Amino acid sequence: MNKNPTHIAIIMDGNGRWAKKRGLKRSEGHKEGGKTLERLALHAKNLGIKYLSVFAFSTDNFKRSEEEVNYLMDLLIYYFNHKLDTICKDNIKVVFSGRKENLREDVIKAMENITKKTKDNNKCLLNICLNYGGREEIVDASLKIIEKLHNGLIKKEDINKNTFYHYLYQDLPPIDLLIRTGGEKRLSNFMLYQMDYAEIYFSDLYFPDFWEKDLDAALTFYKSRERKFGSVKTD
Repeated sequence: MNKNPTHIAIIMDGNGRWAKKRGLKRSEGHKEGGKTLERLALHAKNLGIKYLSVFAFSTDNFKRSEEEVNYLMDLLIYYFNHKLDTICKDNIKVVFSGRKENLREDVIKAMENITKKTKDNNKCLLNICLNYGGREEIVDASLKIIEKLHNGLIKKEDINKNTFYHYLYQDLPPIDLLIRTGGEKRLSNFMLYQMDYAEIYFSDLYFPDFWEKDLDAALTFYKSRERKFGSVKTD
């Protein structure tokens, strides 16, 4: 395999530990992580990656301190509002995956604004998973299907492993490559349905230290893999 993946997903782990290692507040790590995401999104677009999904905030992250949660929400609003012109210039479309419940109104408003302003961009799609959980997504998709079945809008025969994608938060292609930074080696309830045959690349680097060259290394790893999708190689 010698071509880049179509859909990359990143679990951006290690922001807080990056800051702690430097004697800084965890918030400083999240700020640096935001800068890293900017660089990686632009680099991915320039490499021709069509879809990039990132784990920005999980449903379980609300268990963190109120101070940290509020800082993260304020940081997201800042990026959505102040980076809009840059995102549009780079022709990047922004969408969101996750539940709106528990999110502040000003966060939802900023999300809706950037979604509307970038809806016609087509160079690269950035899927921001915010207040997101993989199992929750599957449950919510199933509830959508049940409602449509109940109202006679679809038939049972219409549902299969491929059409199920239509009912997820975003109807995106399966993930080809998952990158997780920070040294942890688990999926953490991230895009479980879309991850069925993803190649997985773990990095010990904290996310703020994961630069363009490190994304290139992950892509080199991906290209070295033989993706058989359950089949057996024939000579």
